[in-house]
Amino acid sequence: MNNRLSLPLAVALLVNFSPVLQAADTGIPARPEELKYPALKYEVPNQADYRVTLKSGPVAYLVPDKERPLVNISILVRTGDYLVPVGKEGLAQITGYLLARGGTKSKTAEEMEERLAFLAAHLNSGVGENQGSVSLELLSKDVDEGVGILKEVLTAPRFQDDKIALYKDQTLQVMKQRNDDSSDIEGREKEFLAYGENFWANRQTTAASLDSISKVDIEQFHKKWFHPANFIVSVNGDFDREAMTQKLEKLFSDWPFQGEKPGPIPTDTQFAKPGVYVVDKEVNQGRVSIMLPGIKRDNPDFFPIIIMNDVLGGGGFTSHIMNRVRSDEGLAYSAGSSFPGGIYYPLTFTAGFQSKSRTVAYAVSIVLDEMKKMGSTTPDNEELSTSKNGIIDRFPRNFATKGQIAATFAQDEYTGRYAQNPEFWKNYRKNVEAVSTEDVQRVAKKYLTEDNLAILIVGDKKEILAGHPNYKASLKEIAKDKIVDVPLRDPLTMKPITK
Repeated sequence: MNNRLSLPLAVALLVNFSPVLQAADTGIPARPEELKYPALKYEVPNQADYRVTLKSGPVAYLVPDKERPLVNISILVRTGDYLVPVGKEGLAQITGYLLARGGTKSKTAEEMEERLAFLAAHLNSGVGENQGSVSLELLSKDVDEGVGILKEVLTAPRFQDDKIALYKDQTLQVMKQRNDDSSDIEGREKEFLAYGENFWANRQTTAASLDSISKVDIEQFHKKWFHPANFIVSVNGDFDREAMTQKLEKLFSDWPFQGEKPGPIPTDTQFAKPGVYVVDKEVNQGRVSIMLPGIKRDNPDFFPIIIMNDVLGGGGFTSHIMNRVRSDEGLAYSAGSSFPGGIYYPLTFTAGFQSKSRTVAYAVSIVLDEMKKMGSTTPDNEELSTSKNGIIDRFPRNFATKGQIAATFAQDEYTGRYAQNPEFWKNYRKNVEAVSTEDVQRVAKKYLTEDNLAILIVGDKKEILAGHPNYKASLKEIAKDKIVDVPLRDPLTMKPITK
């Protein structure tokens, strides 16, 4: 048998498997890190180019897109949970949910669903803490009918009795499961610690409040807040700008009722006293949230904080917390931090992870150590450059589609950013680039203050306190004997369960 390679085959193998030869012949670098890329050149869309103030009242953002024969109309509504009377918790959600799903004056819920399916259209609505929305996506050839549907949904919703009953029943079943998942417990208790038991956003729907909501309550809530003076509109898709403007004028003209403009969103938050708060839940892993008072997005330190948090825990596998807790110690699948800027009131800094009960204390000690290091040492230039470049390179994703452009600009209008800082997006990358290593250390020292820490742990208290024999970390030492037992809440009343 002849084991020698043919000459053509040998040449092919040599070309395919010799990076050095390829680099010499083609100019392709031998290693990935030697690749050079041209500077990213990206211009932010000009918000003013898409902005239209309608004669009928609302501000609209119109972003044409001829790539697909679709149109998406979205209406943001100035309403939310903060406008719900005490004792009627859940009213905003049920109103928002049924607006698009409970029928209209001319169509039952079933007839509307059937017509939307025939049009291959998607109609959605909802109301959250401080914003409502109604949206419709459909083929551009059906946009006139779609505008008619939107007008009837907004002005003459049926709020069908059987749909109200079904929503209440489904909501009650979900409420009964509030204590089943430790992540749900952690989510709500974080809010109580961050903003206070009596803060409006922490008023939870109960069985009694849900039962008290009548159809009249829903109709009154709708008529009070769903009117053009409270609307911000965004439209993207296959349309002519002038023609769409006229359609929107028609949509919002001759409104059949006069509503009210809401007052300012309450901002009377109260951060928890320093300490370790433990919810005893018999599960294999403990869920941890390490919290500190936060900032609003107009804070002068906003951009240094973005970079600082990215280096600390927001940057995934390049961040300190992820590297130490997961990569080095193998204590959690995921670990990180967030430091968002609040729109109406300061949001919190939160570092979090999920770990086996016995290693919770050790993992907490690592996160606290990394937080302390951020304030005592400056990140090296390479680390800072990696963080800033990553944020800058990802920046165009905010405007990757016409829909994102329309939605982003409508949100800026809704929250007041455009009025207060119209150059925000234009200057975003320059503000990121301007952050120095000294800025990062300064804000870490200023905001990552050990004396204000509130640490929430949901898990098996006995096992967590026992700690791990291989690690010296002790939850009692971390807490400095300030461990507060947080009882579970009755899922239907949200009152603490007393033993």
